[in-house]
Formats: sequence, structure tokens, C-alpha cells
Amino acid sequence: MFEARFQSFEDAPEGAAGADRVKALRTELARRGLTGFIVPRTDRHQNEYVPAADERLAWLTGFTGSAGAAIVLMDRAALFVDGRYTLQARQQVDESLFAIEHLADNPPPQWLEKNLTAADRLGYDPWLHTVESVERLAKACAANGATLSAVDPDLFDAIWPDRPSPPLGPITLHDIAFAGEAAATKLARIRPEIGRLKADALVVSDPHCVAWAFNIRGADVPHTPLPLAFAIIPREGRPALYVDGRKLANEVRHQLETLADLREPASLPGDLAALGEAKKTVRIDQATASDALARLVTSHGGKLSRGGDPIVLMKAVKNSVEIEGARAAHRRDGAAVVRFLAWFEGAAASGQLTEIEAVEALESFRRDTGKLKDVSFPTIAGAGPNGAIVHYRVTRKTNRVIGPGLFLVDSGAQYQDGTTDITRTLAVGAASAEMRERFTRVLKGHIAIARATFPEGTTGAQLDPFARQFLWQAGLDFDHGTGHGVGSYLSVHEGPARLSKLGTVALKRGMILSNEPGYYKTDQYGIRIESLVLVIEAAAVAGAEKPLNAFETLTLAPIDRALVQPDLLTTEERQWLDAYHARVRASLSPLLDPPTRAWLEAATAPIGAG
Repeated sequence: MFEARFQSFEDAPEGAAGADRVKALRTELARRGLTGFIVPRTDRHQNEYVPAADERLAWLTGFTGSAGAAIVLMDRAALFVDGRYTLQARQQVDESLFAIEHLADNPPPQWLEKNLTAADRLGYDPWLHTVESVERLAKACAANGATLSAVDPDLFDAIWPDRPSPPLGPITLHDIAFAGEAAATKLARIRPEIGRLKADALVVSDPHCVAWAFNIRGADVPHTPLPLAFAIIPREGRPALYVDGRKLANEVRHQLETLADLREPASLPGDLAALGEAKKTVRIDQATASDALARLVTSHGGKLSRGGDPIVLMKAVKNSVEIEGARAAHRRDGAAVVRFLAWFEGAAASGQLTEIEAVEALESFRRDTGKLKDVSFPTIAGAGPNGAIVHYRVTRKTNRVIGPGLFLVDSGAQYQDGTTDITRTLAVGAASAEMRERFTRVLKGHIAIARATFPEGTTGAQLDPFARQFLWQAGLDFDHGTGHGVGSYLSVHEGPARLSKLGTVALKRGMILSNEPGYYKTDQYGIRIESLVLVIEAAAVAGAEKPLNAFETLTLAPIDRALVQPDLLTTEERQWLDAYHARVRASLSPLLDPPTRAWLEAATAPIGAG
């Protein structure tokens, strides 16, 4: 059978281990004179995917999602997760130890205001929280007369006996054939932005921005080719790149030394203090810079400029080389996905195929391209009720046989020329009338985004209702954003733009985002249709008074026609679906063997046929 190379199916820690670990934490808190501690699911860079040594939240609670936080007091504890993870958290976490709270409805500061007393002293790691998050925590503590106390060094070193070592993934150069712009040119573009912000230097705390600016990639975290590193880019003079020298081969070191001073991470605190002592104004990224970084500047007399890192937006707008790379990556990936879909149709019919076997098969088809570097996130392969868990991750314990009903598979790949992310929901046997009706409503929302024409300056929040309107008409909705940004051989979840109720950044030509409305019926099934889209100039519109943009769908794979209720589609929606399927067929058929090509012909037939 197939073998997965990049994805683990190991189970989360058992509840008993969680109880022992919570007890160990409370014992350590008492030893330090603390009555509580907040444990975020992050590292020093606020990364979504973190190295094993930074999986504090999973180690303590058993929750393995990519976002969340826990607060442990002496007599109670809570785990905070967003709408993607509420079902998963209840399956993984011992609720006798942790109350499960919705991150938006009852966020940590609000919970603290209700649960702290004047005698409490809440600890936090200043390297793991941004300045703004610490300010919110301090305000919540002050509301009850409690004290917020920074804890450094890492408290978990004292209670996690077999903690993994920090990663030492080798750093590689991201060739200009994929990057499309030399690192020296990027740095020259960044410096005027620092001046525009009236700052003397920019602290680059987001490793994605470090990777983009210096045209490097790494291997320190799962599924994203990140080098865990910091940088300081002055308005004038040479940048400094803070990276463990053991990650650098001689050729890589030589190339980077032409761009920057290479310094060990241990030098960063002293260099920030020196900027402070020189009374410099230092720009920090409010989204990723830790409270510790800010304190190093201000405690030595420096001034902070708080706001966005200008690199974030520069990175999000792909150049022509990156765009062509994305198109090539999606053709290659589409062919692999179609091979999987054709195989799945026969394998699922046996009634013995499991979720893990499906994940292994899909990864194998991608590996067969000869270009796969990694999966871009752990594949979500949910059969029946598991599909209703938005960010479900199959383990050996949760692994289900894929029986009649719906199977949701959300997956992606990392190639040097592009990052992919695709979700398809598949019928196994005959779908119910309700499943088809709700799938079609999700499809209508997907098409509405794909067909949208919008003025320059439109934000994701303005477009988000396009995807929800047909679900709203039936009193339904989904509890996640409609779309997120996607990097170029970087993070599959990239800011600053998103299609979401919270998406306040204007969409610009060259940005790549996901288009992924869904519907989830708890304990029964899940539906999601996801393709990546590129923001492009819209076709000319007669009489238009301002520039218009549109989306080009990059993802190439059929949408399951067996789940479509044609009479719910308008003529325009049918035309879009048929045209999309014709494009999928024309683009991918030359890359497929004859049997798979024949399967694709049938899967992409006009919606009224068959």
C-alpha cells in the first residue's frame, strides 16, 4: 500500500498524562510564587506551525490544533480555541481538567476578568506574547487587582523532562528562478519603507519575512520551509541576520555575507539594547514581535514604532515569476489530485478504505511528481462525522473506514515554484437530498467569489458575504473565514489579506488567496469546496469609472458533479462550472495516463449531462 512520508498519525497524549502535566505546572507555579500561567500555542515568532520543542500547548493539554491558548490557575483551567477547533478540542482534551472556551466569544482577557482575584499573580513568557496581547492581559489583571508577571527563562524547561531540542534545519538559497527578484533588490526596496515609517531600523520578527527578504528557505518547522531567524534592517547600512551558524553550509554563508552581517541569535538582545541606548526609533511588527523584543529596546532608552512590517505586504504581492510558478505548481498538483480522485472512486467502493490510507495515497501521487518538497499542512481527510471537524487530523485512534456518505479531503503541497491548497468533498455511494442541496449552496458561494468583479481597494470583508449569502438564505453558515492568503513556497496561511469578516486589508493584484466556503453538520458530515485564486485585472467593463479587479482560479481539479443539484444553479453558475471543468480537462489531460484521462473526461462533463 502507499506510505506517507511527511505526515504523522500518532495520537494525542492520553488524559492521564495531561493530569500529571497540569499538576507539574501548578507545582512549579507555586515554587515561583505564581498562582496562574497562560500557555499560548506559538513560538517566539508567532508561527502557525512550530517545532516540536515549542509544542507546549499540545504537551500540556493534548490539543493539537494550530491555534489556541490555555490558562491554568490553581483551582481551574481553560482551553481557548476558535470555531475551527471546538469539536476537535472536545475529542482531544480532558474536560475535567480544562473547560473548553470559544476564543472569540470568551477570549482569555475576558475570562481572566471573571476568574482572577486581587491575590493572584499570573505568569507569562514575554517571548511568546506580542506587545498588544500583553497589554490586554495586563488590563484584565488590573481589573481585579491581580498582577501580571513576566517569566524568563522558559518555565517549561523545568517541567518537560523529555523536551525535544531546538531545530537545526539547514538553510538553502531560494534561487532567483523561483523568487523572481534578487535579495539585494528586495532590501533596497525595504529601506525607503523604513524611512517612510520614520524609523531608524526594522526588526524582522516573522521568519516568513526573513525568508522572503533574503531569498532563503529552511527546515525548522513542519510543512513550511522556514528558517527560524530574526533580522534587523537599518534605514542605512548593512542588515544583520540572526541565525544559528550550524544551519549554514559554506556556500550559503558566503552568499548571505554579501548581503548582511551574520550573527548568532544570542547576539540579538544586546544589539536591540544598543539601538535603545543610541536613542533609535525601532519599528516592530505588532503581529509577530514579542513583548521581550520591545522591552529590550524601550528599557534601554529607545523608541518603538509599532505597526505592520512593510515586508508582509510586499511578500503578499507576487511578481510575474512567482505567478507563473504558481500556475505551473497547480497544473502539476492538479494532475496528482486527479490521479488520486480516480483511484479513490474505485478504492472507496470496496467499503474497506480508511482515512489514513486515503492520506497516504494522496501524498504518494504528489511524490510521484518528483517535485514535492513537503505537504503544506497535515491533510484533513474526514469521513462522515469527522468531516464536520473543520481542521480534523486523522490519527490511528480516530481513523475511520470511509463508508457511504461524504468524504472531505483538504490537502496541499509545497513545491519550489509554488504552494497549493485544495479541498474537495466527495460522494461515497448515493448522497442524501439534504447533502446535495447544502453542497450546492456552498458551490454557489464558491462560484460567487470566483466570478466576482470588484473595485481596486476592496477588502476581504466586503467580499466575504458573497460566499455566505446562499447558506444564509437557508438559515445556515460556517464558522471560519472564506479565504486566507497563500505564500510562494512559504506558508499556506499568509497575511495580510484574507476573505473574512475580519479582512480589512485591500486586495491587490498579484495576491493569492483561498476561496473555501463550507457547511458542517455536527456529528454527521462536512462540506467544503476550496480552490486558490489570484487577484488579477478584470476584463474591461464599459463605462467603468475606476480600476476593477477579478479572480483567476489557479486550482485545477473537478468538483464532484454527483453532489450538485442542477436546478439550484442559475444559467450563469452552470456556465461557470462547465467552463471551469473544460479548463481543468484541457490543462490536465496531457499530463495523465489514458485510464485517468478517461476518468477525467467523465468527471468534467457538462453539468446537464450524464
